[in-house]
Amino acid sequence: MLIDLYLTFLKIGMMAFGGGYAVIPLIDEFVVEGNKWMNSKEFLDLISISQMTPGPIAINSATFVGQKVDGIIGSIVATLGVITPQFILMMILGYFLFSKNKKFVSLDRMLNGIKAGVVSLILITAINLFNQSVFKGAYSLENMVFPAAVTFILGLILYGKRTSLFKIIGISAALGIVLNLIIK
Repeated sequence: MLIDLYLTFLKIGMMAFGGGYAVIPLIDEFVVEGNKWMNSKEFLDLISISQMTPGPIAINSATFVGQKVDGIIGSIVATLGVITPQFILMMILGYFLFSKNKKFVSLDRMLNGIKAGVVSLILITAINLFNQSVFKGAYSLENMVFPAAVTFILGLILYGKRTSLFKIIGISAALGIVLNLIIK
């Protein structure tokens, strides 16, 4: 089990380009769909916990999944698996970038291409998380109006602004209360 855990998070670490949100679809694919170490609800909880705790989402998620699968040793093994590729990559890139002191145009182009792909992965994951967390019942107009209204209004308020997580949660709660009073 520990070898599977390490190899799974090694794969996730090797494909994790673009920051924390880009790793969420990979964790979903390997942990929920592939190995079935947790279900969709547990995955949503994992994402929430990983964002509430300090540190990168990939490392927090690996630690949480590892703990669930095989205790403390599992959390250590999963965390080592997810950081191994980045450690090796940083050592190699550091050697070439700092010892040779050259500009790698092809590396810049490759990273720009990866960024575009990462944006699409984040968008797909956001849509999936939205569907899983908002549409708990059947897809009906009544079930969709309230969460869609909260999402739309919050999106208008926050568009183009850097807002703290506490403000987003506060605004969401206030919108939820107001819209609930208006709709019902």
